[in-house]
Formats: sequence, structure tokens, C-alpha cells
Amino acid sequence: MGGHTVMDRQAACDDYARARRTFHALLDTASQDGLDRLSDGTRWTNRQLLWHMLFGYLIARVLLVLARAFSRLPRRLGRGFARLLVAGTKPFDLVNYLGPCGAARVVSPRRMAALFDRVTGALERRLAAEAEADLARGMHYPVRWDPFFKDFMTLADIYRYPTQHFDFHHRQLTLDEPD
Repeated sequence: MGGHTVMDRQAACDDYARARRTFHALLDTASQDGLDRLSDGTRWTNRQLLWHMLFGYLIARVLLVLARAFSRLPRRLGRGFARLLVAGTKPFDLVNYLGPCGAARVVSPRRMAALFDRVTGALERRLAAEAEADLARGMHYPVRWDPFFKDFMTLADIYRYPTQHFDFHHRQLTLDEPD
């Protein structure tokens, strides 16, 4: 695993809090027309993109479990798993696109906001409980799946990932643009 820098846990938690405030403000001020409007640079509506932004936090919890497990195995197994996932990029892209299309139809903005609060709170609690040495543990990831995935991601990287993903997609929302 080599050397690593100490993670600024408070900065990560501050980022979660900022994202929570932003997410709530977006949902609280969005009109139905705004939610139904296409986002900029994706095939999703703003509502679907908001779900996808939330999903980045949900998936981080799964990524943390995978990283904890694979960090205890020989690195070659993690590399092989990442290569296997890269081979499945086309099906992943389809599921990654269709998931928000379906979820945004059944999960109301109010429920999205509540879920956002729960998942970021859970990430904050888990981060507070992590041993410093464990934050340097990690695994290989399929870099073609997401622009914020690195070949090898530590738990510290994964805790930072969802807010990077959130901030990127926040810029693609078109909620405040006139019809």
C-alpha cells in the first residue's frame, strides 16, 4: 500500500454537509417543469440526474465494502476483478443509464432528500470510526466506468468520491434555466 497522506476527515464531512444543503436547496426550489427538463450533457432529465447524484453516495457504501474485502486479498485478484468489470462496461453503462430513469419515477424528491440525509450521515459515522491505517487500504477499480475512478482507490479516495461525482453532475443541472 505504500505511504499515504493523512485524510482530512473534517473536510470530507464538511463536503457531505455542503452537498446535503445543495441537494435540499435544489429539490426545494425545483419546479415540476424544471425537474422534467433535460440536463446539460446527459440524456437524463434533471430529476433523473438528481437521483444519479444521490446514487453516487449510495454506491460509495458498496465500494467501501468491496475495497475492505479486496484489500485483504492478493493484489492480482483485485486487478483481475477490475479487468472483469471493465469487460462488462457496456452492460454497466446501460444499467447506469436506465437505473435513474426508473428510480426517478418511483422515488419522490422528498424521499430522495431523506435518503440523501441518511446515506451521507451513515458515511460520516463510518468515516469517523475508520482506523487511520484502514483508510490506506484499497483495491483496483474499473477506470472506464467513471471519470473519478482511479486504477487503485483507497478507502480515503472512496470517501471523497461521491462528492466529486456530485459536484461534477451539479454543473449539468438546468433547473434554473428558463423554458
